[in-house]
Amino acid sequence: MFQKKVHFQAVRLTETALCIALGLLLPTVFHAFGAGNVLLPMHIPVLLCGLLCGWQYGAVCGMVVPFLSSVFTGMPPIFPVGTAMIFELCAYGMLAGLLYRVRNWNVYAALIGAMLGGRLVSGVANTILMGIAGKPYGFSIFLSSAFITAWPGIVLQLVLIPILILSLQKSGLITRET
Repeated sequence: MFQKKVHFQAVRLTETALCIALGLLLPTVFHAFGAGNVLLPMHIPVLLCGLLCGWQYGAVCGMVVPFLSSVFTGMPPIFPVGTAMIFELCAYGMLAGLLYRVRNWNVYAALIGAMLGGRLVSGVANTILMGIAGKPYGFSIFLSSAFITAWPGIVLQLVLIPILILSLQKSGLITRET
């Protein structure tokens, strides 16, 4: 029993590390083609991590990816944008795992719930942090950045992530057990 639990945790840690690596790699690739800001490539591995590994791992992945990206590449700048993204992506990973693995929502509902919750956290974090930085941030800026300019990334996530999750489950490579 103990060995099975240790093995399970090692697998989850490895999957989380792969998601973190993807979270660092995908934005670099997407930005090279000029699509980084609109396709939200850092969000994809964090949402996947929450759905695949559970809320704890998804939350950690969401906190680590923007921080490491800021340290290694300077993008996003650590304050205020990177700090707000840490809160936002932590919420994405945590909510994806909670809704999908704990509450047993289907993959689409869990994904949409996580995306909406993460955007709400982003709005609150940006309001506070931009205020501290003395930069303007209001409701219209929130709507524009969270939904209007992000719609291509939202569509990509809603199409790509469920296909990946359902394909991995169908192939038997992952299960939904917690």
